[in-house]
Amino acid sequence: MSFILLSVDHIIAIHDEVLEPSELQGMAGDKSLEGALLRVDNRLKYGLIDDIYSLAASYAVAISQAHYFNDGNKRTAFQVMDLILDLNGINVIWDVEAVGQKIVLLSQSKLDEADLAQWLRQAVV
Repeated sequence: MSFILLSVDHIIAIHDEVLEPSELQGMAGDKSLEGALLRVDNRLKYGLIDDIYSLAASYAVAISQAHYFNDGNKRTAFQVMDLILDLNGINVIWDVEAVGQKIVLLSQSKLDEADLAQWLRQAVV
């Protein structure tokens, strides 16, 4: 299965778009976005991502839990998740409250990648 993926530079650009000028700019000095995205790459390499929903969830987990940015991690995770779905042919009209709750739970490690992927499958239908 072949997917359209995003680079570190793409994700940083998405972050810069979601961040308001009054919010804390920049990246946490002791964190690695590249390292966080290796999680996605490894899961792809070892066949642990079997569909676009798993891929979108994997990106959302990697970004929301890495806390790479000083501000806007959850918004960036959502935007990347949405873009991955869109680039790979899935256009979603989101229930903003529901997806917001899922991203918050994800960032707090109260929702795992598999559960998010399953929720995405159901939310799109």
